Amino acid sequence: MEMRTFTLKLPEPMVAAALKLANQRDVTLGHIIRMAVSAEIKKNSRNAKTPNRSDELLLAPLRVLLASDFAKAQDWTELNQRLNDHGYALREAGGGLALHSYPDGARMCKASELGHSYSSLMRRYNAPFPGHAHRHLVDKLLGPAQAAPGEGSDFDVIEPF
Repeated sequence: MEMRTFTLKLPEPMVAAALKLANQRDVTLGHIIRMAVSAEIKKNSRNAKTPNRSDELLLAPLRVLLASDFAKAQDWTELNQRLNDHGYALREAGGGLALHSYPDGARMCKASELGHSYSSLMRRYNAPFPGHAHRHLVDKLLGPAQAAPGEGSDFDVIEPF
């Protein structure tokens, strides 16, 4: 990274304290100043929102637009068809689901931000989202009986004679 030189005016007590700190840490005064500026930039750039949290101005209209589709859909296939009709689709996102624009795939928000968590939808449809990688959620919410064909033990139980 290219460094740039500039002049900085500081009160003498601040310079003395910064030099003392630099000496204690065995670094230069320039390093102390760079770290302080870097920390201030990070602090200022932090959002009050959690990472990947959508803007409420986007969420409110989406909730209204899609509420009846979430309410009326009887299974994952019907829900996705209804969402597709409005130009949206659900996709796996970590341990949950996210709403994406359809067909281009731009992420809009988490399904839970619309009021529909993955776990509540899974319970409602009594099935996991098709192809969702987090199988432990299925076992936890629906029980191991919902495992997909071919999953589980590699052994068959053999009854004694």
